[in-house]
Amino acid sequence: MSNQSLNVGLVQQACGGNRDANLEASVRGIHRAVQQGAQLVLLQELHSSIYFCQTEDAEHFHLAESIPGPTTELLGRVAAELGIVIVASLFERRASGLYHNTAVVLDIDGQIAGRYRKMHIPDDPGFYEKYYFTPGDLGFEPVSTAVGKLGVLVCWDQWYPEAARLMALAGADLLLYPTAIGWDDRDDRQEKLRQQDAWQTIQRGHAVANCLPVMVCNRTGLETDPSGRSEGIRFWGSSCIIGPQGELLAQAGTDQEDVLVAAIDFARTEHLRQTWPFLRDRRIDAYQELLKRFRD
Repeated sequence: MSNQSLNVGLVQQACGGNRDANLEASVRGIHRAVQQGAQLVLLQELHSSIYFCQTEDAEHFHLAESIPGPTTELLGRVAAELGIVIVASLFERRASGLYHNTAVVLDIDGQIAGRYRKMHIPDDPGFYEKYYFTPGDLGFEPVSTAVGKLGVLVCWDQWYPEAARLMALAGADLLLYPTAIGWDDRDDRQEKLRQQDAWQTIQRGHAVANCLPVMVCNRTGLETDPSGRSEGIRFWGSSCIIGPQGELLAQAGTDQEDVLVAAIDFARTEHLRQTWPFLRDRRIDAYQELLKRFRD
């Protein structure tokens, strides 16, 4: 890193069925973040549409688009106009019948600096992503930009320490997670709190274990289940910016749209890795069993 500090921002929003309205809200949020000094802005998972994975419906494939495509062209113009880096989350149409959940990085010149295709794909009630998305095939490679090397991952990836570690080992300066996660209203309050606490704890753990800042941008608002089989998903927001010791630098509320901006200090990674030498003390000679699904 040539720059030792960076102002980073994220846009937490509620999404509806109108793509143009969703993108307009994203762009407004980006401008608000820049007004507060942001040089890098992260958008939430699939921010141009509803979270359509609550059901398996072939009609939703029409939401997919190519990369480059309309959304990257729009956000590329915004990035170039404002001189910032934008991380966006798209339903990528790679070919007929081949789709990915993809994060795209637009550099300060508006050009696509790189992309990451979501590796861990869930298949659970309300989150039927395996129906829509092919697992990523680009590996865990940071994207080099004018503001640093971005370790971009997506939602379900955030539960896997292996993904965060591999991004760190490849030289990421920070970890970024566009996200869509929320509650089933049929769960009681204590269960909801346990879920939300676990979600934030694991990401703070990635920051600590790798001595890296972490950005997490989640959706907010209730999105109903079109099938009527459930109460829908109440996305719990709580987007946050986390420092390299797991400290919360900024956090949004659970049930409202918000824009967060905070300064991160890249020099702290160097200092912390000297003080807490996790990378030095890794026993890479003894980790072969990690390549197995399970030790029977």
